[in-house]
Amino acid sequence: MSKFVQAAQTSQVLSLTALEEASRQGLREADIEHLFLALVLSDQLAGRVLREMGIGIDDARRAVREQHDAQLASLGVRATLPDPGRIVFHETDGYELKQRAADLIGRAGGKSRDGSAAAVLRELVAEPSGLIADILHRLDATPQEVLERLDRSVADGVAAVSEPSLSKSRASGSQETFVPASADEVWDFLADPVRVPEWEVSVGQIESATREVRPGSVWEGRAPEARPDGKPVKIRPPFRRRLIELVTAECPHRVAWRFVYPDAPQSRPILNEFTLAPTTGGTQVTITTSWTRHTGWRRLVGVPLRPMQKLMVWLRLFQTGSAISRAFR
Repeated sequence: MSKFVQAAQTSQVLSLTALEEASRQGLREADIEHLFLALVLSDQLAGRVLREMGIGIDDARRAVREQHDAQLASLGVRATLPDPGRIVFHETDGYELKQRAADLIGRAGGKSRDGSAAAVLRELVAEPSGLIADILHRLDATPQEVLERLDRSVADGVAAVSEPSLSKSRASGSQETFVPASADEVWDFLADPVRVPEWEVSVGQIESATREVRPGSVWEGRAPEARPDGKPVKIRPPFRRRLIELVTAECPHRVAWRFVYPDAPQSRPILNEFTLAPTTGGTQVTITTSWTRHTGWRRLVGVPLRPMQKLMVWLRLFQTGSAISRAFR
């Protein structure tokens, strides 16, 4: 993966996660403390390092809140911030990163930096205001300790991030996502047909969801009539209905669903597979989506579009992973 692609993907993931965390607090701007929370949730090396230090998302949120309270108290302001609610970022609009947070991400992808989450974390613990150092202190950690752990982990080597694979007969892509919940909880969520609309954007509701949940069972899904923010969605008639088959259900390690548009015979069935592995602080979920390529002239016409196809595969995987993580936050 090129430095540019890695930096762009990391920026997208961390920015949106930070904005989601800000939305829990009723804020429209995400600052560097929200970037810190996003790093705690990152599936990359930086997130693993923080979690292995015992910094989980609940403790990190508590430390951020305590630091905000302490800052207000130092100014003579005695106020209690409202309790955080659920994430509403995907249901509303008007969100943006504060300039210093955006600049920090930019520096992490600058000269001699690779744009990874680790580069963002290095910039974050060195930021001059001391806010992140104070938050780390509340978590019984220091910036120096974070950097030392990060250096040791880099020296040990890490697995490369997989890119969408486009073979001759089948196209596929994989993406890893960290979820702050046990493998059993995540498996129950992914294996429940009623909850498919929570992570599959093309499905708004499930019909006849009372049948037995076992491999081979098929449900009918209906396309959403509106986006999460309430804006109406126009769906062409052939794509309003979708058959959803549970292909694999191996608790608590693997779930696979097959999606078909029965009214669009030229479309290809899509297989979504989820592989779950327990990890420090939660579960690492590997999401793989694949489908059979068109043959003949349709395949030839599609060749120039493959770079765009790779991008669309990554975006779909990112959306799915974000939705799964969001369900447990």
